[in-house]
Amino acid sequence: MKNLIFVPELKEIITNQNWTEFFELAEDMHPAELAEVLSPLEPQEIWELIDKLSIEKKSEIFSHLDSSLQVEVTELIGRLKLAELLTEMPSDDRVDLFKKFPVEMQENILPALARVEREDIRRLASYPEGSAGSVMTSEYVSVPDTISVEEAIRRLRLEATKKETIYYTYVIDNSRKLIGFVSLSDLILANPSAFIRDVMHEEVLFAQVDEDQEKAARKIQKYDLIALPVVDADNILVGIITHDDALDIITQEQTEDFEKIMAITGSHEAGVYLKTPALIHFKNRAIWIVSLAALGLVSGAIIHSFESTLTNFMILALYMPMVADTGGNTGSQSATVVVRALALGELTFRDLFKVLWKELRISVMLAGVLGVLSWMKVMLLSHGTEFSSNFSLEKIGFAIAVALSLQVITATLIGAFLPLVASKFKLDPAVVASPALTTVVDITGLLIYFSIAKMLLGI
Repeated sequence: MKNLIFVPELKEIITNQNWTEFFELAEDMHPAELAEVLSPLEPQEIWELIDKLSIEKKSEIFSHLDSSLQVEVTELIGRLKLAELLTEMPSDDRVDLFKKFPVEMQENILPALARVEREDIRRLASYPEGSAGSVMTSEYVSVPDTISVEEAIRRLRLEATKKETIYYTYVIDNSRKLIGFVSLSDLILANPSAFIRDVMHEEVLFAQVDEDQEKAARKIQKYDLIALPVVDADNILVGIITHDDALDIITQEQTEDFEKIMAITGSHEAGVYLKTPALIHFKNRAIWIVSLAALGLVSGAIIHSFESTLTNFMILALYMPMVADTGGNTGSQSATVVVRALALGELTFRDLFKVLWKELRISVMLAGVLGVLSWMKVMLLSHGTEFSSNFSLEKIGFAIAVALSLQVITATLIGAFLPLVASKFKLDPAVVASPALTTVVDITGLLIYFSIAKMLLGI
């Protein structure tokens, strides 16, 4: 509602060129909130408004705009103004935006930047997408271990405005290798004449520059860190990942896992649903759906092979959906917990037999409860149904209950097995967790259902 209220007022400000009113608005609102208010406007209107602000304020607001909107706005900016804006942006936000530019635009803007910013962009842009290096920032504070606490605080005062966070100061040796860290509270409470090497913490959590970004973000989450240093193969400090970036990474990874579980391909970016064309949504969803529909023909073939059984016992057809749904639900449950554990690093393929043993025990308990409930359901809903003298409702209900119980056990084990095997072969466990699982469980469920019915009922 906030956006809808402000849009007419913003358009009126532009029409009347009442910039003072916008200055007051920008002063009272947080940059992130103001960016949200500006987002419904046309790119030209957004730039016309924020261009009137100071470069610091302009950069803060611009950094909070959606990435696709940022690109649209930059297409309207002159080369020198764009260089000025990029220079003021945080280094990680700057390189993210730079990587979205067309190659021609990248080559055009780099010479307009100062050498420091130009080299920083080239270095950060060189890391593989999805790695810790691709999401880190170079705006951190580092000091040698040979200076005093007083000197370190003096450096912090000089560098604070240019750094993303100063709560952690990283300690390096002459080769810039990471050897420790001190927090801001450590420096404030320490004796000013003490040396950094005497007050620093030598045990440092860090990420490798080529480490998966999600793994790095999980370290920040697990250990409640404000920032995580990133080092290269030689243990040289090259950047940090801050807690706000870690939150974005985890949100992005959860979005990706959720969509993969639902068999949706594509880039899996957050917050782009309305901006993505319907044709792209179709392409992202169609591949798996069509493939699994084709595989679903196997289920049809199984039902066809037991056509005579269904003809003689139509009651079996009535409870087929119950068996299939129960198997799908229990399989999805086990797959979900295993995929989650894999994502958090709690499990690997080496834990396969431990997982299967645990899931077997769980599934046997579930099978006992659901088997009894299914038998009671058959007795209640099919009470009064007449059969030939060789059969009784109790016997048929028992066969259905046994089939459902076995389906619960096999579906649970398959749900745990598939993600672990996928991780072994470097496939994404989330992809097989739901769509592939559902099809496999349907096929095995039908085989179990009809085989048990034929065996126990002698038909």
